[in-house]
Amino acid sequence: MAKPRIVIIGAGMAGLAAANKLYTSSNDLFELFVVEGGTRIGGRINTSEFYGDRVEMGATWIHGIKGSPVHQIAQQINALQGSDKPWECMDGLLDEPKTIAEGGFELNGSMIEPISTLFKNLMDFAQGNEASKWCSMSCRLRNKSVGSFLRKGLDVYWDSSKDREELKGYGKWSRELLEEAIFAMYENTQRTYTSAGDLFSLDYEAESEYRMFPGEEITIGNGYSSIIEYLASVLPRDVIQLDRKVAKIKWDRCDSRPVKIHFLDGSFVLADHVIVTVSLGVLKAGICNASGLFSPPLPSFKTDAISRLGYGVVNKLFLRLNGNRKPEELPSLQMVFHRSDSELRHKKIPWWMRRTATLSPIYNNASVFLSWFAGKEALELERLSNEEIINAVTTTVSSLLSKPHNEIMSDSNSNGFEVSFVDVLKSKWGSDPLFLGSYSYVAVGSSGADFDTMAEPLPTDVYHHRPLQILFAGEATHRTHYSTTHGAYFSGIREANRLLQHYHCVGV
Repeated sequence: MAKPRIVIIGAGMAGLAAANKLYTSSNDLFELFVVEGGTRIGGRINTSEFYGDRVEMGATWIHGIKGSPVHQIAQQINALQGSDKPWECMDGLLDEPKTIAEGGFELNGSMIEPISTLFKNLMDFAQGNEASKWCSMSCRLRNKSVGSFLRKGLDVYWDSSKDREELKGYGKWSRELLEEAIFAMYENTQRTYTSAGDLFSLDYEAESEYRMFPGEEITIGNGYSSIIEYLASVLPRDVIQLDRKVAKIKWDRCDSRPVKIHFLDGSFVLADHVIVTVSLGVLKAGICNASGLFSPPLPSFKTDAISRLGYGVVNKLFLRLNGNRKPEELPSLQMVFHRSDSELRHKKIPWWMRRTATLSPIYNNASVFLSWFAGKEALELERLSNEEIINAVTTTVSSLLSKPHNEIMSDSNSNGFEVSFVDVLKSKWGSDPLFLGSYSYVAVGSSGADFDTMAEPLPTDVYHHRPLQILFAGEATHRTHYSTTHGAYFSGIREANRLLQHYHCVGV
């Protein structure tokens, strides 16, 4: 009798966690394949190198070390500190950055801390944690989005802080304009955490369902890809097949094996069970495409959840500092900008730079600096040439670090600190057809329940004579740990266990 054949689509964290579990727990019960559309394993985990430094193009942090399976694996394989070269964020979070407002105005703690505390209290409240008394009183009105909630909180802060002295010594910045710009800087950081291009699209009610592991957040000395390599290392050589792009998944067929996977090269494979771990972005494209990824099409309860959930783009930009500057001369920066439509703005700072919040060395005294971009700014970054990026960042940073000048609209930098960069490395998650973005979020109009719907296998009839034909895993199928590598890992283990239990494997 033929072994049950399981095909896993995608060799990222979810797919390889499932494959590892199925292979190590089934006593060779299954015929197992992992088909990957790209030429490498890892998915949205991709460790690279830039001028001798180990950097992460995708997943970067272990978000909390207590209870994280990623941290447990990293400890087990001695990957945390065992690097043979410097790595991104190896010093943890760097010392307090300099916060510079457009026009060259360095902001002191008395300007920043009230807004920083306000933003933190608001996000703590939105996430279901304790917050200040005024926050809980001011936010009783129903909020649809995190963005509207945050702006309501800022308005309440202003209402409670009337009759303050007008700001002096900050050029054309008024107190309210500057406070709003500092607040926007923290909003822009939050956009990169969530992948929501606009916080007004991020659902407020679901924010409190998201769960974090306790403990510090750290990076992995040997690279995040070491986790992926460990999961794959137990699998026989022929299990993982690279450069196998799926064109169509036909299911519920009247055949000895009910699922038929067609590939772009014209080949196909038959399977009893398929675990689909492609990104939410690929699923969104797959249900919008006229031909469709699935045949028959997914049921409406599944496609509705796919459509409602949010899926955004976050990109990282690494820049190599010109050798005419010592790394320690360029501080870690928090950047406070005028709005893109403001008449006060520096005209040569492009719109896509105005919604990035930070530019920091990847470790103390590193020559490589990092900025994060989200939403349409992240997509614009993908489109731009390296030369355009270098010119824009050089202009922006040199302007910020120039001595304060009276006319903020001035295009000159005669008073300032000249800085330049010589090379660029950037991620392109939005335009990569295998991902079409970075990670999921609960959009306004969706809910945490949509993640549960995403995880439901097909067919839905538990008494179907061919059950569990299509199973779903990936970060966008985990209700409380979506958007994370550990959420993807948990989802892969969940679907592997579902099949192991179906076949009555012992010790699951």
